[in-house]
Amino acid sequence: MESKRNVSVIQDIDGNNIVIINDIRFKGKRSIDWKDVREYLKEYVGAFYTIAVTGDVVYIGSDLPKEYSGSNYTNSLKGTNAKAKANATTGIPEMIEIAVGKHFRENRENKHKRDAKNGWYRYDSRFALPVYDDIGELERYNVFHASMLVRHSNDGKLYLYDVIDIKKETSNPLSE
Repeated sequence: MESKRNVSVIQDIDGNNIVIINDIRFKGKRSIDWKDVREYLKEYVGAFYTIAVTGDVVYIGSDLPKEYSGSNYTNSLKGTNAKAKANATTGIPEMIEIAVGKHFRENRENKHKRDAKNGWYRYDSRFALPVYDDIGELERYNVFHASMLVRHSNDGKLYLYDVIDIKKETSNPLSE
């Protein structure tokens, strides 16, 4: 089902998990081709992953590729954060598995009455992407925080809906 992925989970000095994503699938100096991201995400549809700290099972539904690649949040991204969101797709299974900080939110929008009848959960996750120098040598990893938006569907299941609020952590880039 999934393409070969080069992803691992490590812990920072405080014991918090970080998903290390070593394959940079979506490169380029210009903008991200979100259609390519959408196509890649379709490989996950039908899969499910368990959040280690809560035991919650999170499914990947057919709505994820379109929402992840075409949400208002995604459309607002530029530069580093756009590349981070595009390349985070490779680590989605592990980002779900290490998620922490489960937080419930009521459903507030009419358009979600059907697909998120039981509200929303947000989880925090972290991932890191490699940064290379001019000659292609690994210089460091940039660490990012992300909120995983999960809808609680009327079928009682949890579905990953989007990954939002991606922020680069300035305090601790990981050195090689």
